[in-house]
Amino acid sequence: MSLRLRENWYLVKVRKDGYSKRLNMAQNSEKLADQVEKVLAQLRAGIQLHGGNVELVSVDENTGKVSVRLQGACVGCPFAQSTLKEGIEQALLDVVPGVSEVIAVD
Repeated sequence: MSLRLRENWYLVKVRKDGYSKRLNMAQNSEKLADQVEKVLAQLRAGIQLHGGNVELVSVDENTGKVSVRLQGACVGCPFAQSTLKEGIEQALLDVVPGVSEVIAVD
């Protein structure tokens, strides 16, 4: 099952049987940071529903490391690490080729 989010990339839901496929960002010349920001813009809406926010701090194009800043209700939340790794990082790893890790900075 897939959900079309933008005109050139898709977010695929993982089925209950565990089947999933690597999500494919359209082959284009967009910078890695621009691709990451597009995904974060989609995720941001859900995070904001819970009183939080996520800000893109930096993207290292050589290593694929993405640095973000969690804000609002995310600061001090016991689920912030889960949101970061299981939500934000997993979505970026699945959708944006070249992303290797997502870390939170203060």
